[in-house]
Amino acid sequence: MSSQKDRKSSNFIVQGGILAFAGIISRIIGLLYRIPLQKTIGDSGMGYYSAAFQIYSIMLIISSYSLPVAVSKLIAARIAKEQYINAKRLFNCAIVFAAFTGTAACLVVVFGADVMAAGIMSLPRSAIALRVLAPALLLVALMGVMRGFFQGTGTMMPTAVSQLLEQIVNAVLSVVAAIYLFDYGLKVSGLLRDDAYAYAYGAAGGTFGTLSGAFAGMLLLLIIFFLHRRRFKERVREDESTHIESYKRIFRFLIITILPVILSSTIYNISDVIDQGIFGRAMGNRGMSELNISSYWGIFSTKYKTIINVPVALANALCSSMMPSLTASIERGDRKSARKKVRMGMRFVMIVAIPCAMGLSILGGPILSMLFTGDIDTAAMLLRVGSLSVVFYSMSTLSNGVLQGINRMNVPVRNSAIALVLHVGVLYLCTAVLDLKLYGVVISIILFSLTVCILNWIDIKKHLGYRQEILRTFIIPFLASMIMGLVCGLTYFILNKTLESSVSCIIALTVAVIVYFVALLLLKGVRESEIRAFPGGNMMAAVARFLHLI
Repeated sequence: MSSQKDRKSSNFIVQGGILAFAGIISRIIGLLYRIPLQKTIGDSGMGYYSAAFQIYSIMLIISSYSLPVAVSKLIAARIAKEQYINAKRLFNCAIVFAAFTGTAACLVVVFGADVMAAGIMSLPRSAIALRVLAPALLLVALMGVMRGFFQGTGTMMPTAVSQLLEQIVNAVLSVVAAIYLFDYGLKVSGLLRDDAYAYAYGAAGGTFGTLSGAFAGMLLLLIIFFLHRRRFKERVREDESTHIESYKRIFRFLIITILPVILSSTIYNISDVIDQGIFGRAMGNRGMSELNISSYWGIFSTKYKTIINVPVALANALCSSMMPSLTASIERGDRKSARKKVRMGMRFVMIVAIPCAMGLSILGGPILSMLFTGDIDTAAMLLRVGSLSVVFYSMSTLSNGVLQGINRMNVPVRNSAIALVLHVGVLYLCTAVLDLKLYGVVISIILFSLTVCILNWIDIKKHLGYRQEILRTFIIPFLASMIMGLVCGLTYFILNKTLESSVSCIIALTVAVIVYFVALLLLKGVRESEIRAFPGGNMMAAVARFLHLI
C-alpha cells in the first residue's frame, strides 16, 4: 500500500501534464474564438466584454474559485489516510457550501450590476453583459467542488475534459450570440442615438457563450461523477476508520482552508479591476470618452492579455496538480519528496515560460497581425514591454500553489497584499500623473508579479528548507531562448521580404520550437528522464535519441 501511495504522489507531473495540455488547448481555443469575436464587436465591444468579465471574475473568486483547490487539498489529505467516509462527508459539505455561495453571488450580480459597472469599472453599459454572466456563478461553484473531488482522488482527466468541452461550447456560442446581439444593439443605438449600445449588446452575446459553456461542463461532470460514484462507494463501505468527522468540524476545516485562498486569489486578481478603474478614471479626467476608454481597454484585455495568458496556463495547471501531491507528502512528513516536487515543477514551468516570453517579445507584432484587426501597433509594443510578465506570473502562480500545498495558507495573502499596495501606487503614478496610458498598466503588472515572486520564494525557502537550483532552471533555458530568439527573428526578417507576414510568422515559430529544443538539449538543460515526464515526452525523447542529442 505504501508503494502505491508513493507512485501516486510521484505522478503529479504526468497529472499536471494532463491539466497543462487541457489548459493550454483551452487557452488556445479562448484565443481563437476571440479573433472572430473581436472582428464582430471591435475593440470597444471587447472593452465592455472585459469589464464585465473582471467583475464576474472577482465574484467568482469570492464565491467559488477556491473550491477546487480547497476540496482537492482536503480530500487528498483524507484519502492519504484512507479515510473515505470523511472524504465523502467533506464532498457533501462542499456541495452545500457551493450552492449557497454560488446563489448568493448570482443574486448580488443581478441586482448590483449597474452600480458595479459604473462605480467600479467606469463603463456603465458593461452591466448588460455582466447580468448575462450572473447564473454562471452558481454553475461554476458546483463544478468547482466536483473538479476538486476528482483532483483530490488523484485524477485530472474529468477536470481536463470538462474544461475543453466548456471552452468549445463557449467559443461557438459566444461568436454566434455576439453576431445576433450586435445587430440587435445597432437597432437600439439607432433609436437612442448612442453607438455604445451596439458594442455593449455585442459584448453580452460574448458572455452568453460563457454561460452556455459552464452549463455544458456541469452536465459532463455530473455524468462522469455518477459513473465514478459506484467505485468510490465501495471504498467508503470498506473504510474501517474509527474517527468519523462531524459535518460541523468538516465545515470549519473547509472555511479555514477556503478563506486564505479566497483572500490570496482576490488580492492577486483584483488588480485587474483596480487597473480598469484607475485607468478609466484617469483617462476620463483627461477628456477621453467612454467608448474610447473601452476601445483602449479592449486592446489591452484582448490583444495583450489573452496572448500573455496562454503560456501562464501551464503554471495554473501544474499548481492544481501539485497541491494534492504536496499535501500528501507533508501529511506523511516526507519533506524531501515535497522539495523534489517543487524543484521539478519549477523547472518544468521555466523551460516553457522563458522561451514563450522571448518569442512574444520578438514575434508579438506578426502574431497579433495574423490574429486580430484594428490597432496592432499599440498591442505589439505592449507585448514587447510586458512579455517578461509571462515568467513572473508563472513563477508567482506556482509559488502560491506551493505555499498552499505545504499548509502556509496565509502567506500568499500577505505577500499579494504587499505587492498590491506597491502596484496601485505605481499604476496611479504611471497613468494619472505621467499619462503613460496602457504602458503604465503593463509596467505596474510586471512589478506586482515580480514582488509576489520574490516574497513567496523567500517564504518557501524558510518553511520548506528549499533551495532553488539556478543553472538548469533559469540560465540554460535563458541561453537556449536567446539562441532561439536570434534564429527565429532572422528567419522572419528574411522570409518576410518575399512571403506574406502570416506565412513567415508560422515558419519562424516552427523554427523557434525546433531550435529551442535542440539548444536546450545541447546545453544539457534537461535530462532524458525529465523529458519523458513532460506531456508527449516519450516521443520527444525518441526523436532526441534518433538525432543523438541525448
